[in-house]
Amino acid sequence: MFERLIHRNVRARAPLRLGLGGGGTDLLPYCDDFGGVVLNATIDRYAYAHLASRDDGRIVLRADDLGSEDELPATLDFSIREGLVLHRATYKVMMERYNDGKAMPLTISTTIDVPAGSGLGASSALTVALIEAFALALKLPLGPYEIAEMAYDIERVQLGMLGGKQDQYAAAFGGFNFIEFLKGGVGVIVNPLRLHRDCLNEFESSLVICFSGQSRESARIIEDQVSGLKQMDDKTIVSMHEIKEHATRMKTMLLGGQIRQTANVLQQAWQAKKNTASTISNSTIDGLLDVAMRNGAWGGKVSGAGGGGFIMLLANPSRRHHLIEALDDAGGNASAVRLTFEGVEAWVVPE
Repeated sequence: MFERLIHRNVRARAPLRLGLGGGGTDLLPYCDDFGGVVLNATIDRYAYAHLASRDDGRIVLRADDLGSEDELPATLDFSIREGLVLHRATYKVMMERYNDGKAMPLTISTTIDVPAGSGLGASSALTVALIEAFALALKLPLGPYEIAEMAYDIERVQLGMLGGKQDQYAAAFGGFNFIEFLKGGVGVIVNPLRLHRDCLNEFESSLVICFSGQSRESARIIEDQVSGLKQMDDKTIVSMHEIKEHATRMKTMLLGGQIRQTANVLQQAWQAKKNTASTISNSTIDGLLDVAMRNGAWGGKVSGAGGGGFIMLLANPSRRHHLIEALDDAGGNASAVRLTFEGVEAWVVPE
């Protein structure tokens, strides 16, 4: 049963991301009708996957950070719509496509560095990490585009999870990227931003993330956005066009080293994003953003669909420590964060 398992004990990790601009334009039907663009950057928060062979004819799936576990017989005759759905669906896809439809007894365990509903693309990063772990264990020649596309298929098509396309590509590629989703669904292009080192250092020194204390369910927010898009709601469509333009402007400003001006556009992008669905902001988020703007922040927005999770801010670096203290005093959980430039990685666990 293990004839295809080259490595019996592997780990993988995929980075989470901050969405600076363009979020929502990667949603269907907008990106197919008009083309979408997203500006995002991966950070030093990760989703981890550990895959180890077993000899007892069982499949054990664990999300250690959630305290959840599924135990199944080593067959493919199980539902992917219950239990740990990402683990189940990824396992089933990999066995069907790359192991001749035969099941393997495995333990698959995962952890994520942030709470559920963070708005940092954690679910997609987890799926990407799971695929990469299987790719190493089975010695599959899968590149980042293929991994991202497979993760999108697992989440959005097979599991029917609502969401866009940016998270899978951010996790697979890593780095500071301007991602284009071509009109008509004909393809995705990941363009790494080659920022000057001084600009990267200044941007990172300006960056603060703050957990709002509220995990959010992105599906309802995305459903509101998609509903507006399907109905060709004028306000939603105009706001999406604005969001796309903001992402392009931020890219240009960052390439020119204009961090302060980037923050101004970030603030404009947040106002446009709030126009795409009524559930994107709430009193907690508005309160934390107000505190931030009064304590050194130049601009900020919620990362991800909205409704909770993490707020990202660009601030005067000389006031960043004061800003973090003020946000913590206001009930948030704020910190500095570092950018990362490696995408998903997997390695064999030493014996």
